[in-house]
Amino acid sequence: MEEIKAVILAAGKGTRMKSLKPKVLHEIFAKPLLGWVLDSVSDLPFKNESIAVIGHGAHEVEEYLNKNYKYVKSTVQKQQLGTGHAVSQAVPLLGDYRGNVLILCGDTPLLTTKTLTDLINFHNSEKSDLTVMTTIFDEPFGYGRIIRNSENEVLKIVEEKDATSAQKEIKEVNAGVYCVNWLKIKKAFSELKNNNSQGEYYLTDIIKWARGNNFKVSGYICPDNREIYGINSRQNLAIATKIMKDKKNDELMSQGVTLVDADTIYISPETQIGCDTIIFPNTYIEGKNIIAKNCKIGPMTRLRGNCEVGEGCKIGNFVELKNAKVAKNSNVCHLSYIGDAEIGSNVNIGAGTIFANYNSITKEKKKSKLHNGVSIGSNSVIVAPVEIKENAFIGALSCITKDVEKESLALSRSPQKEVKNWVKNKKEKI
Repeated sequence: MEEIKAVILAAGKGTRMKSLKPKVLHEIFAKPLLGWVLDSVSDLPFKNESIAVIGHGAHEVEEYLNKNYKYVKSTVQKQQLGTGHAVSQAVPLLGDYRGNVLILCGDTPLLTTKTLTDLINFHNSEKSDLTVMTTIFDEPFGYGRIIRNSENEVLKIVEEKDATSAQKEIKEVNAGVYCVNWLKIKKAFSELKNNNSQGEYYLTDIIKWARGNNFKVSGYICPDNREIYGINSRQNLAIATKIMKDKKNDELMSQGVTLVDADTIYISPETQIGCDTIIFPNTYIEGKNIIAKNCKIGPMTRLRGNCEVGEGCKIGNFVELKNAKVAKNSNVCHLSYIGDAEIGSNVNIGAGTIFANYNSITKEKKKSKLHNGVSIGSNSVIVAPVEIKENAFIGALSCITKDVEKESLALSRSPQKEVKNWVKNKKEKI
């Protein structure tokens, strides 16, 4: 299997985000921007390794990487001296690596594994030394224009402010992603110049350097220009979220899932949903989940990740699921919270049921298990960890803190008390 390494630029502050949080840690569907990029790289059909160049908020970004991507190496760009300088920080980690290196930004969450794969395959088929990803915009204002020669090789990138009137008419623009033959191109990062108004070392200058050293430079056109969308502001974040949401919704509907009001339904790209399932309005599903066929979800429902919903289930309105498995033909009725739980088949969970799974003192989360055929009465509390066995019945308003045997009735409510004529007596005293 071909080996490839990736350098991901994640050092920027993101001033326009107006945030104390590093830009690459802002989230879409509860996953940071950097996570989306890292996952796109890690899913490549090549043996791969990623290096994240971090800077602003380095401690927070490194903590995120250590928790979620232990295999990703990181290096710190202590001074923000430009994108070319950022890549140079990874040079010691790459050393004399013999192979291709992907260079991309950590704030482009819409970039897909397929597009990166196509870029690499194009780079190899063209026997190119450096391939820059490009795309086409009808209105390319603000982007660097791609200048090609008669042989279709890329000569240079001209930024908007430096472009002539004729060059501004060019619709092919720089997407900011590169595939390079590392042994041939790595020297560029020690020879880039910063003689520009910003005093920075620009990554785009490696094209000029490569051409000057007689290396072949190609351009791969990304067919979907939405994928190169970068995040620099809260407005950008909202637009990217909507693009990701709409793309997933279209995919699901083409696979036989009904979305009653697609404009108000947000479903993570990492969620799988079977045919003939109906998703009702204002449902929000984040993280990785599997929802089987013939289910009804919502309205006003939230799945927070790591959930499995079996065939024929109904997850009612104002229900929240987190780290929960619900087997086939079970119902979770409205106004309920199911967290860290395993629910069997043909289970009915009454309205207002809460799974108390978190100990705020020890910071521990415990799991509860409900076997097949269990029925939970409304407004009950299941205090983890407990196991409720087959066909047990929990009376309404119960707080369950111990295991319940199969076919049993469990109750923990106070006896009902009635005071005769209490209202009448109160009125007579007024």
